Amino acid sequence: MTAMTLKQRLQGTGIVTAPGVYDAFSALLVEQAGFQAAYLSGASIAYTRLGRPDIGFLSLEDVASVTRNIRERCPTLPLIVDADTGFGNALNVMQTVRVLERAGATAIQFEDQSMPKRCGHLDGKSVISAAEMAGKIRAACDARRDDNTLIIARTDAVAVEGMEAALARAEQYAEAGADVLFVEALRSREDMTAAIARLGSRAPLLANMVEGGKTPVLPAAELEAIGFRIVIFPGGTVRALSFALRDYLATLHAHGTTTPYLDRMLSFQALNDVIGTPEMLALGKQYE
Repeated sequence: MTAMTLKQRLQGTGIVTAPGVYDAFSALLVEQAGFQAAYLSGASIAYTRLGRPDIGFLSLEDVASVTRNIRERCPTLPLIVDADTGFGNALNVMQTVRVLERAGATAIQFEDQSMPKRCGHLDGKSVISAAEMAGKIRAACDARRDDNTLIIARTDAVAVEGMEAALARAEQYAEAGADVLFVEALRSREDMTAAIARLGSRAPLLANMVEGGKTPVLPAAELEAIGFRIVIFPGGTVRALSFALRDYLATLHAHGTTTPYLDRMLSFQALNDVIGTPEMLALGKQYE
């Protein structure tokens, strides 16, 4: 898929399901599983690169370097990139768009939190003014070089100012040029329905499924029926990895060997098949 086909998909029917990724390997597995897009989660980068929570530690270069690695390995996979607050004011947002677009982002997401930001499902968030965020969205749209690069506007105002204010903010962000709207931490199916009723005619809406978060986790088919056009599962990949890795390490610690865990591991050959080792070695022989 290319950026154009993702844009066209959002103008058509059906929902796009985008699992969270955090590096080129996880993106490769998402692509091989047949998904139509991947979501590069800032939280997951913080978890895996820094071993830290999602409370504003990442830099633009942290996000850009992972984006470049994913794009090199998965050149056609549509990649939605979480750019947090844009790492500063409107001018910083413009630089963020230029850097991430060059790195290979298909869509770039910005949020209206104050800096330093925090995970959208943590308490204690604060937001900038709607006018400042609308200016950031205009700056992002002006900075992109390819009209097929989508700008996603996220508002975290539900937890700070209430539902009505959050929906009004999203309307302003659509007027500023956002291609996709993302109202974070909706508390119920009723909130989801209200967001679609108010905003669905303005732009495609994105649903965020965070296991254990503030929003009910619904299947993609139900979210599609409500009216959402994109659903992301940003942290599920890391949570699944963490669960499996802790189990593996506990087994290794208890037995001093990986043998009891072999039926839950890819074999040496299977892993090489996943990452394309035979093809790479065959390619190398052409130049010997």
